[in-house]
Amino acid sequence: MGLIMLNFKPIFAALISMLIGMPQASYGAVTLDRTRIVFPGNENSINVRIANDNPEEAYLAQSWIEDLQGKKLTQGAILATPPLQRVEANSYSLVRLSKTPLLSQLPDDRESVFYFNLREVPPKSTEENTLQIALQSRVKLFYRPEKILEASQTKWAHNITLQKTVKGYRLNNTTPFNLTVIGVGNSKKQSEESSFEVVMVAPKSTFEINSHTLNTPYLTYINDYGGKPTLVFRCQGDTCTVSGEQ
Repeated sequence: MGLIMLNFKPIFAALISMLIGMPQASYGAVTLDRTRIVFPGNENSINVRIANDNPEEAYLAQSWIEDLQGKKLTQGAILATPPLQRVEANSYSLVRLSKTPLLSQLPDDRESVFYFNLREVPPKSTEENTLQIALQSRVKLFYRPEKILEASQTKWAHNITLQKTVKGYRLNNTTPFNLTVIGVGNSKKQSEESSFEVVMVAPKSTFEINSHTLNTPYLTYINDYGGKPTLVFRCQGDTCTVSGEQ
């Protein structure tokens, strides 16, 4: 059977579960060492570690950068090399992300966001009627200009505010960083378990949160390390500021 290309997203969980129950199937092996990438502006290049967890077979690994619209950047501000490499069984390799002259076109007072993609290419099966699945990992790549590196070492997320509106709250992200919000609620537990649709709020921008008014707003976000801390807000009038983090 042919090679099926799948994005590594939750939408395919049901399909993958079904495939697990099928005989004579080989599964994904090449993985990333992180769930998001931060490229500091004071570095000319950084390395991303990839691993082949298959104990017996070598895999090929394809790497490339996309913009937020999903367009592949063959000549962009950041270049991933090598674009194709062989990773031996049960071993690891590196993908280098390097600056290009086009980086000068990016703003230097705030983060810019891209997608880093990694797709495995499994070896051709020698058996008949074998289903092979090529998994593709896609993570956000944040370019952080040198001018804002010092601020990134502070609790910058504590500078965001919420403004009460008719439909809920207006989130004001006055920082130079992208804020990925994954939950809002009336307690830490409620925020972590809410059905809130994940949103990334761009630097120096606002976002309208449609929710009922909360006695004490809690907001859960993703930090640089993939952790999920929760901000606690205290409101005075229609303005809510961060009072702590849990």
